[in-house]
Amino acid sequence: MCVLAAAAFIVAAVLGSAWITGQFTTPAVDRANGYVSELAALDQPWTRLFRMSDALAGVTCLFGVALVPRVPGEGPGWAALAAYGLLVAVGAALPLDCAVLSDPVCGETGPSPGRLAHLTAGALCTASALAAMALLAARWRAGAAWVMTGLAVAATALVGVALAAGRGAGLADRLLLTLVAVWLVYVALRLLVADGPVTGHGPPHVVEEGEGPAVLVTGGPGGAWFHWDAVARGLAGARRVIRFDRPGLGLSPRSPAPPSLYAEAARLAALAPAHPERVTVVAQGVACWHAEAFARLHPLCVAALVLVEPVCPDGRQPPAGAHALGRVLPALGGTWGAAVLARLTGPAAHRRLAGVPDPHDVYRMGKVPAAVAGEWLARRGMAADLRRLRADKPLPEVPVTVLATGRDDGCAGRLAAELSGRLVRAPHAGRRLQLRDPRMIVDAVLATG
Repeated sequence: MCVLAAAAFIVAAVLGSAWITGQFTTPAVDRANGYVSELAALDQPWTRLFRMSDALAGVTCLFGVALVPRVPGEGPGWAALAAYGLLVAVGAALPLDCAVLSDPVCGETGPSPGRLAHLTAGALCTASALAAMALLAARWRAGAAWVMTGLAVAATALVGVALAAGRGAGLADRLLLTLVAVWLVYVALRLLVADGPVTGHGPPHVVEEGEGPAVLVTGGPGGAWFHWDAVARGLAGARRVIRFDRPGLGLSPRSPAPPSLYAEAARLAALAPAHPERVTVVAQGVACWHAEAFARLHPLCVAALVLVEPVCPDGRQPPAGAHALGRVLPALGGTWGAAVLARLTGPAAHRRLAGVPDPHDVYRMGKVPAAVAGEWLARRGMAADLRRLRADKPLPEVPVTVLATGRDDGCAGRLAAELSGRLVRAPHAGRRLQLRDPRMIVDAVLATG
């Protein structure tokens, strides 16, 4: 992510410096007294070229900020830099109608709404760039960053003085833009050579409560431990319930590797009680594959399986590039772009899909959408591994209960028959049995003995 972000900032600096060639291609714009943005004015011959270069510079800068790994305390600085990129793109979309300072006729006409919008965007753009430089320099405590920030502030003041004096504004404007471009390159180099941020990798978040025989719960796609609160309360008097969040979900840190069937089976084995105690595994959705793989690979650890709304694997092969993209997603989940996306869409998406509140704000974390996407990409690979495992490892003779809703497409029945298990259907249609009918799951667990 650091390399990609650095490349984006360098590209933004190059694109934002396209005005250098404009000194030769657009002689009508006064080099000493005209704004650089006059090169993109609607009455200039190369307006489309310079407007496109400015728009791409702004978008590329935004892309770079989105890919920067998230470091606590740096948010305001990167937000200011994102605002700078956005305003550069806005300025390109709202160009000057004519060369305000270079063309005396243009300067004598009253300001049009488009001209005022462009000049306002330009002023805000400069303010955002200076704010980003100052905020990040203060956070980094780097002398070079402070020097460039001071020079940029001086250049901005020089632009104001030159405008008041009526000459030299073009030179001051070009100096300011050069300093901003150099600073973007400095930011890129800093990302490349600085020590990487804390990755946040570590053991999963685990919640254990109750007394009695162990029950290990693994949730469905995108689920968190608190979705199973009602089930845990129903079992707490008779079972010791162990809940956890898979990597990147809930309160668990990200994993450096993409999900896999064998990794999830190993995770269940690590969380299960030590031999000779056996554990009842409650799984939902794709996690039913993890539970089945755990039972086949560790037959002496399992007392029973309760499979809630299982998903049946199909014979399709994983899409090309799924594994490579899956390796990138954990790092992508730690970027500022993922954090903003999660804050904007996560809570609403969770309410829409789960229908319950998020008391711990876990769906506002950038790592969660990346983890959900990673698990979705890994589904076909897991299905292929499960098919091979079924052919190689027998399922131990333990009770298997398959719980399905009225909307089941027959997958639950086929799985129950294949695993010699008991099929129990909910009396109502719907999804998320652990939320709609937790008592059904509690009864299924208690019935296993």
